[in-house]
Amino acid sequence: MTQSIFERYGGFVVVRKVVSDFYDKVLESERLQKYFENSDMRSLIDHQTKFIASVMGGPVAYTDDVLRRVHQGLGISHEEFLEAAMLLRETLEDHELENADIDYVFDEFTRRESSIVVA
Repeated sequence: MTQSIFERYGGFVVVRKVVSDFYDKVLESERLQKYFENSDMRSLIDHQTKFIASVMGGPVAYTDDVLRRVHQGLGISHEEFLEAAMLLRETLEDHELENADIDYVFDEFTRRESSIVVA
């Protein structure tokens, strides 16, 4: 039986560390930090951990409708989305995921742009 990316890298414990490190990078970004100034980062990291886990084949599912509803009205631009996507890729590289797995997670993340970059 083939293991998912989520399972191969250690499940929620590892994904949470990846997401936490990702948000460290996001909060250092002059372009992105404004979206998180008044956020409950603990809650956000929890939700993002579940989302990334789902992208990695974990036991959580996020529909495009949920993503669209959560990001509605935030005014996230294409450029901001791409910066976040590149920071995620960089973080996955920092955690030494295999290139094919990084590409898969990155592709799955960017595939959802239309649900995150919404007016």
